[in-house]
Amino acid sequence: MGHALMENRHGLAADGRLTQANGTAERRASEAMLKRRSKARRITVGEDKAYDTADHIVALRHMDVTLHVAQNDTARRSAIDRRTTRHDGYGMSQSRLPMIECQFGWGKQHGTMRKTKHRGLARVAADSCST
Repeated sequence: MGHALMENRHGLAADGRLTQANGTAERRASEAMLKRRSKARRITVGEDKAYDTADHIVALRHMDVTLHVAQNDTARRSAIDRRTTRHDGYGMSQSRLPMIECQFGWGKQHGTMRKTKHRGLARVAADSCST
């Protein structure tokens, strides 16, 4: 799986990584990329419904990250409560979430992300870094 960390203001990719696809790969990649960000000031993170799990929310709160994770309350109780969703910044972050898909769309349309010719994390990562 490919993961990207995007800067909201300009829509630039700030970090990226590849992981083996499993049930927690997206959340663990997010946590690893956010740990690498500067601790100079508090950062805000907008994420989609797949990241709304109690363990991920706790991990990000321990990193002093302001959460703007979309609530997943379709069949269960969301780990994101009203104290997060009531702020104007939450709505702005949620409206910018589709911007990350443009980066993946460009890579598939114009780059070499449509179908890899390699197997294994090291080979796929080497191919994605060379383009």
